[in-house]
Amino acid sequence: MLQNYIKIAWRNLVRNRVFSAINIIGLSLGIATCLLISLFVLDELSFDRYNEKADRMVRVIFRGSSAGGKMNEAHVMPPTAQTLKTDYPEVQEATRIRLGGTPVVTVDTKTFRDAAVAFTDSNFFQVFTLPLLEGSAKTALVRPNTAVITKAMARNYFGNEDPVGKVITMKSWNASYQITGVVEQVPVNSHFHFDLFLSMASLPEAKSSSWVTSEFFTYLVLPSGYDYRKLEAKLPQVIEKYVGPQLQQSMGMSLAQFRQKGNDIGLYLQPLTDIHLHSDFAYDLSASGNIQYVYIFGAIALFMLLIACINFMNLSTAGASKRAKEVGIRKVLGSMQQSLTNQFLVESLLLTAIALLLAVGVVYLALPAFNELSGKALTLNFLTTGWLLPALLFFGLLVGILAGSYPAFFLASFRPVAVLKGSLFKGNSKSIGVRSGLVVFQFFVSIILMVGTTVVYRQLDYIQNKKLGYSKDQVLVLPETGLLGKNEAVFRDQIARDSRVVNVSTSGYLPAGPSNNNNFFVYPEANSTQLVKTLRYDVDYEYIPTLGMELAAGRNFSKAYGTDSTGVILNETAAKTLGWANKALGRTITHADNQGRTTSLRVIGVVKDFHFKSLHEPISPLVMTLGQTGGTVIAKVKTKDIAGLLASLKTQWNQLTTDAPFTYAFLDERFNDTYRAEQKIGQILGLFAGLTIFVACLGLFGLATFTAEQRTKEIGVRKVLGASVMGIIALLSKDFLKLVAIALVAAIPVSWYLMDRWLQDFAYKISIDGWTFALAGALSVGIALLTVSSQSIKAALVNPVKSLRSE
Repeated sequence: MLQNYIKIAWRNLVRNRVFSAINIIGLSLGIATCLLISLFVLDELSFDRYNEKADRMVRVIFRGSSAGGKMNEAHVMPPTAQTLKTDYPEVQEATRIRLGGTPVVTVDTKTFRDAAVAFTDSNFFQVFTLPLLEGSAKTALVRPNTAVITKAMARNYFGNEDPVGKVITMKSWNASYQITGVVEQVPVNSHFHFDLFLSMASLPEAKSSSWVTSEFFTYLVLPSGYDYRKLEAKLPQVIEKYVGPQLQQSMGMSLAQFRQKGNDIGLYLQPLTDIHLHSDFAYDLSASGNIQYVYIFGAIALFMLLIACINFMNLSTAGASKRAKEVGIRKVLGSMQQSLTNQFLVESLLLTAIALLLAVGVVYLALPAFNELSGKALTLNFLTTGWLLPALLFFGLLVGILAGSYPAFFLASFRPVAVLKGSLFKGNSKSIGVRSGLVVFQFFVSIILMVGTTVVYRQLDYIQNKKLGYSKDQVLVLPETGLLGKNEAVFRDQIARDSRVVNVSTSGYLPAGPSNNNNFFVYPEANSTQLVKTLRYDVDYEYIPTLGMELAAGRNFSKAYGTDSTGVILNETAAKTLGWANKALGRTITHADNQGRTTSLRVIGVVKDFHFKSLHEPISPLVMTLGQTGGTVIAKVKTKDIAGLLASLKTQWNQLTTDAPFTYAFLDERFNDTYRAEQKIGQILGLFAGLTIFVACLGLFGLATFTAEQRTKEIGVRKVLGASVMGIIALLSKDFLKLVAIALVAAIPVSWYLMDRWLQDFAYKISIDGWTFALAGALSVGIALLTVSSQSIKAALVNPVKSLRSE
């Protein structure tokens, strides 16, 4: 029986090649899109789960608030790990990471600057599941000046030689390390990625007992099944016991007084598997994902699959009239309804199987381009992922039944008398209403995606064109100039003398991309009760003009004033937060260091607010001081010959040193990198929106075909009575435009709510204007008219004699 079902199904598929092809293409695109998004979502959810202890691991984080803004930091104080392990028996293990940057590494006579470096505690490889290929996880990092290297980096440094026992030198800080272990590459779905792991014992500040400095990423291992919130509830005791006394010493106020002024600080715990998708820190070990995007793309995958199934239903039922007599004759000859239902379900499963095979092929072909677009390394490998093939087969079976069930029961339920009398579809408003409702749903989803894509692109364009308060165009950033030592000043002067260079500054503090970071607590005059958290920028005399910043009041630092070493420049937000508004000039602020020593600084200028953080965050208070600025040269250039300028600078660099490679970046590129995730999401959203609309159009085409076939005689009568072709087209199109209008009315509030929620993540954002919905509506109407017009014109041009002939 099954063989007979398949034979009949194949014959029908071949007989209706065009109709079947449209059906298969629509369903395969829906399945392919769903598969691609599923791979993306599963990858996002898989981060850090490769660790065997992942469900027991948490990261200690720091949160606080004070006048001047909130503090959300992924790193904590040096003694945190050991203190928690000693004081709380539920902490089974504690380990730390301290960033080492990308220093210049020398191996024999060769120089490299391509390794991401971290300092880690000796038990790091016992906590994280990163098996060593060579060396011991227990002892590799016990001694100072030892290192574990990844296999790929070892090959880069030493070729095919055994790296264990070899010595590498960190030119950036003039220290040598012996390699004691080799580890495989850190998995791509990890929240950190390093090439060199150096022993924490090499770092003097790792032994610090200070509770008012941070920069140590700290991880704990808890007992299996233990609720981390129980430990988190005890962490205020740590603040009281250890932080309080040091706060009193450094700021001259008790923790209670600190909190009475509206300030607060605390330690919290974050599950390891939440780090990638649930982090809101300005500085972290890598760019994090966003759980909102997982929800958004998960919903798109579900809707795309539903739309593809709806499209399948509409096209199948649209072709029902062509097989009505077949069903009627089969029933007259004794076929049971169950047998007919099975026949049509088999046809549905056959089409789905072909669509599934085609979809897998599309995914294989599209994955390289999708990976480049999304920045992922997704694969569809049936050999290495054992569950994938069964899941895909079950998925195909489910889709086949879901997509084919309604057409199967619909076709099998035809009444033989009605079929053979030609009155099958008279009064069948219920089925037409169902199909109309399905088309409304398709366009409802399509309009939401249109609005979403428009808002995302408008927000990204707003970011690109917003006045930032500084100039990012043609600003050249030359990092690691500190490696030149005394020659750094010589190199800077050589750059300044180049006619293509407008201004040159030296500072590691940059308003875009990776930057030095320094929390700076100050209070106005000598009033320690008004503590304000700011960031401090150490700059030189040329920093403000080089970056094109403007002064709102006062003056820039100047060599003509010897007292400027104790002067500061505030941004407008800092002046307002300190309570001075536009009367800050000549005032003094007081800063207390970790030992409680205070320094008074006089305000000599106020710089207009500029965005030195992501536009996700509001501008916070900032203090500029005239300080140690070596390490990075910033040059404002004005030339079309950028390549020639870079070649000249590289020559000058190589004349001053051969130990470090010449590297550079442009400030606008660093700025764009900050929003790379949003740009990728916008592109992916646009791609899937286009695919969803295309598949929805196939569904609309199905309903237009069905309607035109059911109204053939009506159209013939109207033409005989004098109706024009345009009148017929308008008549048929009017019903579909009603469906689009209903979808638009339903989609407007939903899309506004969803995109307003998305925009809340930005401190500076666009407003969702009415024209956005008008544009989506106009596009929907245009798409509907283009889709329907092909069938409407075809129906309107049919000879009335053929339409009205009686069979």
